[in-house]
Amino acid sequence: MEAQIEKAASLLCRSRVSLALTGAGISVESGIPDFRSPGGLWERYDIIEYASITAFQKNPEKVWTLLSEMYDTITHAKPNPAHLGLGRLEQMERLHTVITQNIDNLHQEGGSTHVIEYHGNFKTLSCLSCGSKYPIEDVVDRLPPKCRCNQILKPDVIFFGEAIPPEALRDSYELAAACQALLVIGTSAEVTPANTIPGVAKQAGATIIEINLQPTHLTESVTDLFLPGKAGEIVPQLVAAVEADTSRR
Repeated sequence: MEAQIEKAASLLCRSRVSLALTGAGISVESGIPDFRSPGGLWERYDIIEYASITAFQKNPEKVWTLLSEMYDTITHAKPNPAHLGLGRLEQMERLHTVITQNIDNLHQEGGSTHVIEYHGNFKTLSCLSCGSKYPIEDVVDRLPPKCRCNQILKPDVIFFGEAIPPEALRDSYELAAACQALLVIGTSAEVTPANTIPGVAKQAGATIIEINLQPTHLTESVTDLFLPGKAGEIVPQLVAAVEADTSRR
C-alpha cells in the first residue's frame, strides 16, 4: 500500500490539472450516513412525497419532517481528515477542484475553495416566494424555518425533479476533459451525471486514482490505481507522500 500511495503522490505532483470527485463515503467518517444505505433516509421516506420539488411546493411543512433529520445530522458534522487533506492538496497547488455530490459544505469547511456542487448546499436556504437567502444558522431557531415574508424556506439543495446547475455540469466536464489526474473518493459512481466524470477524464488521458472501502464498477473499467480503505486514513497518507515528493524536487 505504501508503494501505491507514493505512486499516486508522484502522479499528483506531475499533473498540471488534478481533480477530486467525491461522494457520500467521504463524509461517513464525519457522522453523516449514506442516505441510500440500508436504514437510510431514502428507505424510510418516500422520495416523491418528501424529497421532490413538487412535494415541497405543495406541502413544505411536511417535507421539513425529512429535512429536520438532515439538519440535525449535517449541522453537527465537522470536516474529517479526508476533507482537510483535500484542502491541503489545494493549498499546495496539487489539486485544482473538488467535484462533489455532497450537500454538507464539509469540503469548504475543510479548506477547499474550488468546489463544484452537483446537488447544492444545505447550509443556506432560500425563499421561493420573494427570493431572500439566509445562512441556515440565522433561521433555525424554529423548524420549519420561515422567511421574513412568512413563507417556509427551502434549503439550497437540488430536490428530485430539479436540474443539476448547468454551470456545475459545464465546468466539471471542461475540467474533466483537461485534467491529468482524477481522485475518486467515497463514491460508487452509480448516480448520474456525476458517474460520467471518470469516463470523460479517462478518455482525455487522465490517470484515475480510486479511494474506496470496496471495489466499484469503476475499479475494473477505468481505475488505474485502487487504494482500498477509509478516506480519512488514506488521504492524509497521500498528502504526506505529496509533501515528501515536493520537498525532494
